[in-house]
Amino acid sequence: MVQTSESESRKLLGRLRETLASHGGEQERLNRVTHLIADSMRTEVCSVYLFRDNDTLELCATEGLKPDAVHKTRMRLGEGLVGKVAATSNPINTANAPQAPGFRFMPETGEEVYSSFLGVPIQRLGQRVGVLVVQSKEARSFSDDEVYALEVVAMVLAEMTELGAILGDSDSLTPLHKRAQVFRGVVGQEGSAEGRVFLHDPRVVVTNPIGDDPEVEAQRLRDAIETLRVSVDDMLATAKTGGGEHLEVLEAYRMFANSKGWLRRMDEDIARGLSAEAAVEKEQSTAQARMRSVPDAYLRERLHDLDDLSNRLLRILTGQGRDTGAARPDDAILVARNIGPGELLEYGRTLKGIVLEEGSVGSHAAVIARAWAVPLVINADRITTEALNGDQILVDGDQGVVHLRPDDSVKSAFRDKLAMQAKAQERYSSIRDCKAETKCGAVVRLDMNAGLMADLPSLRDSGAEGVGLFRTELQFLIRSKVPRRGDLAALYSRVMDAADGRRVAFRTLDIGSDKVLPYMKPTEEPNPALGWRAIRVGLDKKGVMRMQLQALIRASKGRPLTVMFPFIAQFSEFREARQILLDEMEKEDRLGHTLPEKLEIGAMLETPSLAFAPRQFFAMADFISIGGNDLKQFFFAADRENERVRRRYDTLNVSFLSFIEQIVNRCRDTGTPVSFCGEDAGRPVEALCFAAMGLRALSMRPASVGPVKHLLRQSDLHDVRRVIEMARAQGDQSVRPAVTEYLSNA
Repeated sequence: MVQTSESESRKLLGRLRETLASHGGEQERLNRVTHLIADSMRTEVCSVYLFRDNDTLELCATEGLKPDAVHKTRMRLGEGLVGKVAATSNPINTANAPQAPGFRFMPETGEEVYSSFLGVPIQRLGQRVGVLVVQSKEARSFSDDEVYALEVVAMVLAEMTELGAILGDSDSLTPLHKRAQVFRGVVGQEGSAEGRVFLHDPRVVVTNPIGDDPEVEAQRLRDAIETLRVSVDDMLATAKTGGGEHLEVLEAYRMFANSKGWLRRMDEDIARGLSAEAAVEKEQSTAQARMRSVPDAYLRERLHDLDDLSNRLLRILTGQGRDTGAARPDDAILVARNIGPGELLEYGRTLKGIVLEEGSVGSHAAVIARAWAVPLVINADRITTEALNGDQILVDGDQGVVHLRPDDSVKSAFRDKLAMQAKAQERYSSIRDCKAETKCGAVVRLDMNAGLMADLPSLRDSGAEGVGLFRTELQFLIRSKVPRRGDLAALYSRVMDAADGRRVAFRTLDIGSDKVLPYMKPTEEPNPALGWRAIRVGLDKKGVMRMQLQALIRASKGRPLTVMFPFIAQFSEFREARQILLDEMEKEDRLGHTLPEKLEIGAMLETPSLAFAPRQFFAMADFISIGGNDLKQFFFAADRENERVRRRYDTLNVSFLSFIEQIVNRCRDTGTPVSFCGEDAGRPVEALCFAAMGLRALSMRPASVGPVKHLLRQSDLHDVRRVIEMARAQGDQSVRPAVTEYLSNA
């Protein structure tokens, strides 16, 4: 039985460090490592399997199996016991491997003679590197201490793979940080940008994974923890002084920085022989592996907070990364695995673009990127592994493509595209103060969407006539507890001040689905987009709704107030919500507060059911805003978070346009103003077709106002309508080809 005391564990790591520091090629050193581990663990076999690509593991070194199997034996992710360890990021410990579920017989390795099997993942900061395996003929389960010891060794091996190429002579097996790379992700926000990489969490290279003196390492950790706590307190103090919207996000960091369980586990890792930074990284890797398997959005957010703290602590210990004052380039494009709203707001609007490995089109980061009109690509797999600070990067938010370290031909084509866009923007600026009046005399009101105070300058610069949608949930999402009524009233008042008399339509709290409040008890739902969200939450949690409505009334200070309720599915929901607002108006009047000189109460039509509501609904609503993003996904039964289906259905589908026309006609029947709000409103061809179907108000991101206005001013809606009618009569599925051909010939 292998000795597993803490002193023995440190001896093993000491021998491992000597082996890694020895002369010879990477393959030779890795061979020595497998011999050392087998000898120390007193097993006949030790093998290292590393990922050749995202789905394939390769046997890269072994002690005990047939040598000629090295770099020849491969298996798919999830295949065999080794593939299962890699897929789950969990150890497998069995006394009878051939009888274990998932065992794969590989005659070329000779492993069938070995009974006991212990495999642990080799991973670094959530990135799967490979699997470390020991085997023996004796049928026994390995002890908890032996499992722990092998996990520690696996972590050191993960660092080794970061510092050198150990996978043989194939270029495809190692990350090459000078080669041009293309990442295909998902469009989070349209637009294009060229700049240099600025990593949100620069890769910290742990050069000393093994500690010499546990007492010294423990003291280093305590000193770093104290520095971390002071820095979090300083950030809190600064946020309080500046009144930042992200203030309460930092309070969650303070809680984690004082977690006794987190600190105890790192102390135990140091006692086993790891350095302070290696102990931090080991616990971080464990947390990130856990994060991948957690379905609950709230818990993932909390694990992300712990992940951020670990990165800060690593930078303090190593002196690497952004906490050392690394300058952000003027043309910075932020690259991150993921990022919370508070962290993103800290960067401000100076970013040229954002690229994330994770996220969704409805994530907090995507909401802020749209508000800032910053190109965003999400699900760019492994970009944080490949990118280095200062790398040249091109972000094509229109196609969801990112070019890292592009070659000259790609740069030239991309710059031509940027030049054409810049020239078009000059043309749009000349019509900024003009009405969106078509050749046939129709005038279409163009509003912008917003969600932050920083968005309001775009109201003037874009040529928008007002704010067709102000998202109020951002102020709730970036706090660790419900914001106070007075703070909300002050914010809403500043929004109205900045609008300078222009109409601002405040959408009440729209949470649920992909927008989860950090202080709200999470609920498990099989389909959150169809679940407890938006107005449903508001009507069930009337206290929060009343508080927000009171803040809006007080913020108006006698000015006109426009409020709309989201995700109304039936008349009774709107009627109840409207009555709550009217009740609050009466209460505020009794309290002697100044009431709005004019009150508009509207509804967002985001569910097909509302289009068939009784006539009384349309008569009661002061206005209707078609929420195109949700309405489209429900109309086609295509989840907009699902890339396999969301692009299958065209907004200019004949059926969808006919449905929009039906809504317009119902509103016209009662004289109810109606607008279209969403991403499609900002796409010129779609906007033109909406106008041809009778819509006379559109709300979009600020950068889209110019292009939409330009096309509307060049078009005759009567002609466009005839093209649409002809396509419908011919049985076309979409009117896009016919309208596009018409525009090209116009």
